[in-house]
Amino acid sequence: MMLRAPLLAGLPCLLAACSLPPPESATPQTGGTVSAADPRAQAAGEAILAQGGNAVDAAIAVMLALTVVEPQSSGIGGGGFMVLAEPDGDVTTYDGRETAPAGAGPDWFLNEDGSLPSFGESVLSGLSVGVPGNLALAAKAHEERGQLAWSELFDPAIALAREGFVVNPRFHRSLSDNPERGAASAFGRDTFYDAAGTAKPVGVRIVNEELAETLERVGTLGASHFYKGQYADKLAATVAAETPKAGAMTAADVSSYEAKERGAVCGEYRGYRVCGMGPPSSGGVAVIQILGQLERFDLAGLGLRNPLTWHLFAESQKLAYADRELYLADDDYVTVPVEGLIDPAYLASRSALISADDTIVSASAGVPAGAPRAQADGNELAESGTSHFAVVDADGTMVSYTSTVEGPFGSGITFGGFYLNNELTDFSRSPEVDGKLVANRVEGGKRPRSSMAPTVVYAPDGRPFLAIGAAGGATIPVQTARAIIGVIDFGLPLKEALGLAFVMSYGDRLLVEEGTWLESEQQTLRALGHSDIVAASPPLKAGAVHWNGERWIAARDPRLDGLVEVPAR
Repeated sequence: MMLRAPLLAGLPCLLAACSLPPPESATPQTGGTVSAADPRAQAAGEAILAQGGNAVDAAIAVMLALTVVEPQSSGIGGGGFMVLAEPDGDVTTYDGRETAPAGAGPDWFLNEDGSLPSFGESVLSGLSVGVPGNLALAAKAHEERGQLAWSELFDPAIALAREGFVVNPRFHRSLSDNPERGAASAFGRDTFYDAAGTAKPVGVRIVNEELAETLERVGTLGASHFYKGQYADKLAATVAAETPKAGAMTAADVSSYEAKERGAVCGEYRGYRVCGMGPPSSGGVAVIQILGQLERFDLAGLGLRNPLTWHLFAESQKLAYADRELYLADDDYVTVPVEGLIDPAYLASRSALISADDTIVSASAGVPAGAPRAQADGNELAESGTSHFAVVDADGTMVSYTSTVEGPFGSGITFGGFYLNNELTDFSRSPEVDGKLVANRVEGGKRPRSSMAPTVVYAPDGRPFLAIGAAGGATIPVQTARAIIGVIDFGLPLKEALGLAFVMSYGDRLLVEEGTWLESEQQTLRALGHSDIVAASPPLKAGAVHWNGERWIAARDPRLDGLVEVPAR
């Protein structure tokens, strides 16, 4: 496909191993801006904006480019959620979460004797692959809100795949750390590893002609090419061949997939309106709960580097995640009491459980209005292979979009030049616990629960203010809420807010980020009741665009500095 002239000016650094702009950039309000985890995907979105595209167009271009340069995290073999926020306050959310095949049932991950296999056995097979939803989401959002021609959105990604992209330190590390997935297929081995099975080194250019051809066909023929006809037949057959039981994915599962428009989940925090994704995501509810339960505390007065501030933050997480584990799932299949979970009166009652001088021991779920009875907590795998990006356009329309293949390189199964997800392991592998059904159990056609939390924030005067989200599995709502607190409560510049020291409650264990000031405050945190503290470096990858009062700012997590840039030559 011929590249259009207006895009060419924005593509040299996409294709060459050259120095790139710093990860935080300021753009006049009239121009819009883009934040993405990889600078080349960010440049793809910026090129679309420069061509006259809007925020939806640019976000789709970023997702497609990430399929090329960040295949370990996201792309067209996976799914995602998009939150679209108009300048007038209207918020629309699009659900492109993957679905289980119709033949899957509650025993999908169980052995014949009812026992659970190892996690690896569940992940590295067709059992873990859901019908990909990202292209259907993109097509729906573009049909309803896009501005440029569909085919134009594919040009930057096609150029990256066909001309080649340079391995950066982060991608090399992902390949080296995950050969059991990255090199599971002949395509993966031949494309990303050398003859000895070693990950291709930093600085090497990788060409992916098979993916370029896939993108070219979908760009020319539309998303229906992916979901209908021979392509769908071959996709389903590829997954079925790797599925060790009956009920495997069929062409009908692929062709019947639909991206859905969902109602946004919205709440208030200190006069700001915060909106996110509802079920099957747990992220929107969790972010609103964490913030709502903290509103009665004067965090700004306590101070940014006060351990008590982050003790309160961790306690609020405990309560939100207890609710998440019990109630959140695909509400097309189970009752999810969303309104009750974010009701201000309910959040006030939960907040009353938070103490400034003690910890909650074994936090349990509350009983919000509309809560179903006799449900149990399941046993889902940890999530990690995800990417978040945010766009604001010249009109002030914000898009917050999180895309994922679940684990690094998904299931390891490849098709059409890309990796297929392992999203079905986001279901509970056990359908019931102690005789009680798990809300997030496997069912045919169902969408697994997600932690993704694409979020938008409006200022107290109603103006667009912030589009934010993160990658990193269960840490996503915590990263998102932490950065919102950094911007709103402490008035931090965006990049500083994204880089705040991380703290998270995992049940009764408290994780503090290794190498930060919080690590040295463990004695103080123990005095507050946190007896089990571990210092570690979890996978963190947040990004956002923010109106700072003068201009739109785009930033990515500073922890990515030096890892995502390609080396200069």
